[in-house]
Amino acid sequence: MTSNTPPTTPAHIAFIGGGNMASAIIGGLIQQGLAADQITVVEPWAEARAKLAADFGITAHEAPGPALAQAGTVVWAVKPQTFKEAALQVRAHTPQALHLSVAAGIRSESIAHWLGTERVVRAMPNTPALVGQGMTALFARPGVTAQDCRSIEGVLAPTGEVLWVAEEVQLDAVTALSGSGPAYVFYFLEAMAQAGTDMGLPREQAYQLAVGTFAGAAELARRSTEPPEVLRQRVTSKGGTTFAAITRMEQADIKTQFIQAMRAAEQRARELGDEFGAG
Repeated sequence: MTSNTPPTTPAHIAFIGGGNMASAIIGGLIQQGLAADQITVVEPWAEARAKLAADFGITAHEAPGPALAQAGTVVWAVKPQTFKEAALQVRAHTPQALHLSVAAGIRSESIAHWLGTERVVRAMPNTPALVGQGMTALFARPGVTAQDCRSIEGVLAPTGEVLWVAEEVQLDAVTALSGSGPAYVFYFLEAMAQAGTDMGLPREQAYQLAVGTFAGAAELARRSTEPPEVLRQRVTSKGGTTFAAITRMEQADIKTQFIQAMRAAEQRARELGDEFGAG
């Protein structure tokens, strides 16, 4: 699903959960001009409520209540294991709302069942959303309208890019690829920085070189029309230093191992849906 018109921002929005991902979205919406009194947050942890007040001037509620009724859109940013209980408490207050879930693994069918509505969009964001460089995949249930989609895009626009997938099962693959993906990048950054240190560079310089290389290579790939295989070959002269490194990786079958690791993430995403699904 795609929309060809500009995204819109809801007049009032509620967040169930006020942690890092919710804060990233809230911060972006406020930067776009949404007032703090147009945002309702339900957050059981006192420290998180205090941080929301300090950062954004938002008075968050400890538990769901009538204040949620004014929200046209509700964003679910709760842990998978607490989603059902929270949904059953919120349901009576949001009968007309559009719901957006950023909770990992919980299928939209379960969310629709718990909330008693088909106006449910399920999202798989990633942590670069915290700096406006996120990648979020979205799936909409049949009850979601084109206008609803534009509203969801407006909510998520400050966090980075969005794309719509046609089938919900694809979100398990998205989870393995981009949802968990930042951790893979950080894992390689750890290794590159360690290697640089082992080879005699100060750790700060090794890390700076590693981060700059990842950022630059990613931007080059983004701007290029060539596939990554070609981009890699352009810096891999036979018999050269890069060739030596790539050859060692291929001998260790790192690509296959990496793909298998991502399949493990996909399987775990599927298991979360089974474990915390409707019942």
